[in-house]
Amino acid sequence: MSAYKSDFLNVLQSRGFIHQISDAAGLDALAAKGDVTAYIGYDCTASSLHVGHLLSIMMLHWLQQTGNKPIVLMGGGTTRVGDPSGRDETRKLLTYEQIDANKESIKGTFTKLIKFGADKTDAAMADNAEWLTALNYIEMLRDVGRHFSINRMLTMDSVKMRLEREQELSFIEFNYMILQSYDFVELSRRYGCNLQMGGSDQWGNIVNGIDLGRRMGTHQLYALTCPLLTTSSGAKMGKTAAGAVWLNGDLLSDYDYWQFWRNTEDGDVERFLKLFTLLPMDEIAKLAALKGQEINEAKKVLATEATALIRGREAADAASETARKTFEEGAIASDLPTLEISRTELDASAPVLGLFVKAGLVASNGEARRQIKGGGLRVNDVAIADEKMVLTPKNLTPEGVIKLSMGRKKHVLLKPV
Repeated sequence: MSAYKSDFLNVLQSRGFIHQISDAAGLDALAAKGDVTAYIGYDCTASSLHVGHLLSIMMLHWLQQTGNKPIVLMGGGTTRVGDPSGRDETRKLLTYEQIDANKESIKGTFTKLIKFGADKTDAAMADNAEWLTALNYIEMLRDVGRHFSINRMLTMDSVKMRLEREQELSFIEFNYMILQSYDFVELSRRYGCNLQMGGSDQWGNIVNGIDLGRRMGTHQLYALTCPLLTTSSGAKMGKTAAGAVWLNGDLLSDYDYWQFWRNTEDGDVERFLKLFTLLPMDEIAKLAALKGQEINEAKKVLATEATALIRGREAADAASETARKTFEEGAIASDLPTLEISRTELDASAPVLGLFVKAGLVASNGEARRQIKGGGLRVNDVAIADEKMVLTPKNLTPEGVIKLSMGRKKHVLLKPV
């Protein structure tokens, strides 16, 4: 028997998206009628979103699929301030031009998972710069600021953790939660929005918005958060030694994106299939039942399905085939990630350690040395024995490239130009 009346909450619950809901019965009743309009905010701090954002975008996808309306809120205004949540230091302030360029660059990601348009359940895209930049400071203090208690703001995790660690929290960041709360009120007035969703670290900010809405006379507002994802080993989801796992193809190749999912820990496969693919639950159950070496087949399905969502089915299948050729046939697949280096550098005998760092396969020369000691780095599929090894044109394969590998799954082709 289902715990909820609405398809929306049942889907989210069965797939593992729900962490907290402010009023489950009230929200469930609205969702059952298709009357939920929900938003999630995305600040424009980089030119691409990363895998950490994917969880919330999937929530907007399922909201729309179950007959309700999503709103994507671009943080053109709030990015000018910087969200202190989950951070130990102040974010670097970006120029307005950088913010606008980032905003344009990340917009396309959403169209892959949600449909925009004028129909009842079609998504809308808003930008909080539209109202936040027009606010008069004195009026803001009188109309909005008076509803906030400093005592209560000091108890919020994003503030409390900084103060406890005696790390600086700027006045501009302290205002962030007021602006986020005001966004909720403004969206409720403009779009009839009644739900804000986000990661569990946003709970305090979202509840503040509900409280502000009550004080400023909006309709009933709701909060729903998803868990902050960590892997089975406790690592933060979406981070690798080489950095963030970007959704945009110009920052991370399709092959590397596919490989990120293929490298999922055994204990996370079922959970990630539920969260990051559109596969039916009975199919996921069959894949989750695979044991031993067979679990690798489930990981390949996860990698291909998760990649298809963001990079397209063709790119996902090509990445899968590249992996198969590379591992099963030992071939040098032409669509492996490629790093161009100058022929002059190769003619002058390039130290192998620096090339592995440049290729992003290791973070530093020290890490490269450690990997060599363990037999983890290879050139053209031959393990490196000497950390002082240099690469020259003699190392070029018949295809005119040099294949650098770390472990069995990470490869980069060096191409002299």
